[in-house]
Order: sequence, then C-alpha cells, then structure tokens
Amino acid sequence: MRLVVVGADGRMGRMLIRAVAEADGCSLAGAIERAGSAALGQDAGTLAGLPPLGVPVTDDPLPVFAAAEGVLDFTTPAATTHFAELAAQARIVHVVGTTGLSEGDLAKLAAAAHHARIVRSGNMSLGVNLVASLVRKVAAALGEEFDIEIVEMHHRMKVDAPSGTALLLGEAAAEGRGVRLPDVRVSTRDGQTGARRPGDIGFATLRGGTVVGDHSVTFAGPGERITLSHHAEDRGIFARGAVKAALWAFPQRPGLYSMTDVLGL
Repeated sequence: MRLVVVGADGRMGRMLIRAVAEADGCSLAGAIERAGSAALGQDAGTLAGLPPLGVPVTDDPLPVFAAAEGVLDFTTPAATTHFAELAAQARIVHVVGTTGLSEGDLAKLAAAAHHARIVRSGNMSLGVNLVASLVRKVAAALGEEFDIEIVEMHHRMKVDAPSGTALLLGEAAAEGRGVRLPDVRVSTRDGQTGARRPGDIGFATLRGGTVVGDHSVTFAGPGERITLSHHAEDRGIFARGAVKAALWAFPQRPGLYSMTDVLGL
C-alpha cells in the first residue's frame, strides 16, 4: 500500500515515516510539508533518521495523492479538512489522528467520507482503545451515583485541551450512559462552583515536561472508586496504529470509521 505522510517534519510526521518504512505491506509514496518549510527537498528517510528512501519532501500534495493509496495525517484541523477534500477527490484512505477538531471540521470529514475511507481517532493505540471499550461497559453498568472524572497529562508543548484521547474516553463514557457528551461535559471548575451536578462527566488537564500521554477515568461512587488508566511511553504506538488503520481501511467501502472498527472492538 502506497502511503503519504503529511506534516512530515513534525515529531509525529517523522515517527510516521519510520513506521511506514518498517511495516510490512506498505511503502512511503510521498511526504508533504507546508510551503516555506526547511524540510522541502530533503529525502524523507533522512529527515526521519533513516537511510534515504528516495522520496523528497514537497509542498504540492495533488500529484502525490494521485499516485498514492492512503495518507497518514496528524496535523492541524485546518490542514486536515483540506487533506480530507483531496483524499475524497483521489478516492484514497485518509487516517486522521489530528486532535482539536470542531463540530464543523467533523462535518467536513463526514462529507469527505462519501468518497474516501476515513479512519479518525483521538488516539491510535491499541491500549487506549481497549480502555475506551472498558469505559463504555463500566459506564453502562453503573448508575449516576458513580461520578465520572477524566484526568489527562501531556507535555508542555501540546496546544489543545482536553486532549483528543480524553475526549475519546469521555465519548465512550457518554455512550455507555446513553447521553451526548456536550450535554454533560464539564471542562473547567474554578471558584464557588456549587455541588457537582449528577450525571456530569468532568475533565481535568495537566501540562508539563515531556509526558507523552497519561489518561485516567475514575468512577467515584459511595464508598468506592474504580479507575481505568493508560500511560503512553512512546509515540511509536500511535504511528504503528495509524499504519495498521490504513492497511485495514484499504479494502473497505468509503465511509467514516474509528479504531474501534479497525480493532474489532
């Protein structure tokens, strides 16, 4: 499977290039960076700390997408919606690990999925998606006397909050309870907030150091607590998950999929 990495000069971009180069069943067909990037013209393999792969970094995605079968995308919401349009035109797979997407951005992805095979997830790792599956089941089994709180911590450079993974876990909890996350989400508490509203799903965000990603979901009930946690120690888990998602999506029909579909959960 011929795969393109967009945002090739970012931390995740370089990790994705390495994951594609090391995986069976795929090869790097292109590497995209923004206009003016110092990486333009460099060999993508050299950029990622590998031997040369014969794939120069370019800022023109059109011919690259036309010759590829999938794109791996951990960029920004504005870039991702643009790449979704191009993936739809090319009828290829689009794996989206971008976080911070708005409702409008998600609507654009849904429209592109009429022609592209889009796999979107706030987290591509096996472990996180297994935890999300457990969160969904626990939330369905416990009543509102158990309060749900989600705590996440990431490195100091992360720009969106709560993290995409925290929101993924919140969505799983909301689905388990049969409610919409926007209706019960509480992301900030400060000052005299009053008593906790029954049924709310709370989020707390920590930032600092070089933390790759820590997430915990706590169900706090009368006299007892249940906590489900995941600790990411290597960004490579996200890159390998993205490659797995692309290979899974290749034979599928156009549509919008998640890692739950990829992993059969």
